[in-house]
Amino acid sequence: MLKLKKMWRWWFLTSLVFVVLCWSCSKPAGTSSSTEGGKKPVPATVAVPADTFCVIVGTGDVLPGLNYPEHVPRLPSDDGAHIFDSVCDILQRADIAFCNLETVLLDTGGTPKKAPASGWPCYWFRTPERYVNHLIGAGYDFVSVANNHQMDFGWEGRKHTLYVLDSVGLACAGAPTHRTAILERNGVRYGFCAFSTNEGCVSMTDLEGVKSIVSELNLKCDVVIVSVHAGNEGVNYRHVPFAGEYGLPEPLGDVHHFAHLCVDAGADVVFGHGPHVSRAVELYKDRLIAYSLGNFCTPYGMSLSSSCGVAPMLEVCVNRSGNFVSAQIHPVVQSWGRGPRIDPQRRAIREIKELTEEDFPDTPLQIADDGKITKK
Repeated sequence: MLKLKKMWRWWFLTSLVFVVLCWSCSKPAGTSSSTEGGKKPVPATVAVPADTFCVIVGTGDVLPGLNYPEHVPRLPSDDGAHIFDSVCDILQRADIAFCNLETVLLDTGGTPKKAPASGWPCYWFRTPERYVNHLIGAGYDFVSVANNHQMDFGWEGRKHTLYVLDSVGLACAGAPTHRTAILERNGVRYGFCAFSTNEGCVSMTDLEGVKSIVSELNLKCDVVIVSVHAGNEGVNYRHVPFAGEYGLPEPLGDVHHFAHLCVDAGADVVFGHGPHVSRAVELYKDRLIAYSLGNFCTPYGMSLSSSCGVAPMLEVCVNRSGNFVSAQIHPVVQSWGRGPRIDPQRRAIREIKELTEEDFPDTPLQIADDGKITKK
């Protein structure tokens, strides 16, 4: 009888240690246990080979609500608490999730930018500061603050946006004071940097500066992610032009040359945005480039007609060295006042597939009708 008790005690203690070890190993490195929402152990739809260490989800422009002008705020129902509900499982299961923050985080004040004398349309994007919690709850890890709306409310709006992001620990890059960001997940270090052609942002036209930033990150990190906000806007600019693009009031960059330069300098994934429509994807030196991820969560303030209302969530798998393994396009659609949701018509998949075949006919990539991207 005494022998049985000892055996039972040994079995109980062994089982307890095993449970504790499993729990501790399952918690992602670098993830705060106090963060609400965030990463959850949801099974991935992309088949992940044994040597894959990273699943990165990239999304385009995010502008979840507007509090300017004050007399006509445009905010979603429930104050945006559920605006990402339809897609957050995809964001949360990724090791790293990214978006372009196409707005200022500021409750009141700031100096609205002046409309151009040319009469060119002018838009002011300002979002309540508390909406940063929706980004965290959705599962985002990195946000770009390099775009043409970060100075909509002057330097006050710009600085306060960075303050809000820093105060909640949401990593960002694209400002002179925030040139890069680094996070670690499960022993893999991810570096992030962002560029645009706009005032108050890290410039994509300073090519030597770009190479220096990317190269430095490459020395420190296993996987380097680059974001670029550039290109002409609208359905007439869905194709990669393979040349510099120009608009008012400044040049809009040569996205093809820029992306290749970044990969040459050490980038592993390049996410483009800015045209408000989807563009092609390319595999260059075994690194994936997405030339535009379109409008992802912009239920107010932007046109959502035609191609502007559909976009991809791009789920990318790379190995520890940054080499492309596979990807998955999750097609989303949105409408006025309503955030992104999975599109049963799969329009973003068809658009990206067609654009890739037309712009990069010799690409080693193949895109299936269900959105799976693999090498031929």
